[in-house]
Amino acid sequence: MKFSIIIPTLNEEKLLPNLLKQLGDKKLKEQFNFEIIISDGKSSDNTIRLARECADLVTIHKGSHRQNIAEGRNEGAKIATGDVFLFINADVIFDNTFVFFNQIINFYNNSKYLAFTCTVRVFPDEEIFVDKAYHQFYNKYFKTLNIIGVGMGRGECQVIRKEVFEKVNGYNINLAAGEDFDLFRRVRRFGKILFRSDLCVYESPRRYRKLGYWGVTWSWLKNSFSVIIKNKSLSREWEAVR
Repeated sequence: MKFSIIIPTLNEEKLLPNLLKQLGDKKLKEQFNFEIIISDGKSSDNTIRLARECADLVTIHKGSHRQNIAEGRNEGAKIATGDVFLFINADVIFDNTFVFFNQIINFYNNSKYLAFTCTVRVFPDEEIFVDKAYHQFYNKYFKTLNIIGVGMGRGECQVIRKEVFEKVNGYNINLAAGEDFDLFRRVRRFGKILFRSDLCVYESPRRYRKLGYWGVTWSWLKNSFSVIIKNKSLSREWEAVR
């Protein structure tokens, strides 16, 4: 079995090195068979240079339009050779890479599930009380959505079998926001999604610090309901916070 780790980027020179350092661990690469794919949206900083130094494959957006994250993920998937796709954002780090990849193997060997995701929290060294309280609630909420059959997974961590990803035609590139929720919502129509509460990835709190939790939540909710009802997002463009 081979994993394809697909990371969409746009001007991520500040945080991408943290993730690439984890994935570049020699023992990790010896134990697990994975490729690192960077799908860049035409960065103007040092992101592309960092990607070429550390990733196995790099694809760069060549169009004149601004590439959205759904398109970026799909472009990475086009050149992926793995049996399982792991989509993660560039501002993410793992709690424990060895445990995480072992669980991907367990997931792959369990035909009961088509995809899986896990809890998301803020970087431990930047976490404050409101971060902890908010994410505790939302992780339980996301788990519940998967249990009741709606399907939910944040773009910070979405693991999916290659054949399933292709069956649902990947991410909807017409969605500027809510594309991660939409993907798992469509996957759930064909089978179950595993939510692992005992696994965790950490994300940067930069969006919450700039927009506030109310602003981020309102954006998530309005786009999610629009995706469900109209099959399109209300946001025409997802603001990049760097």
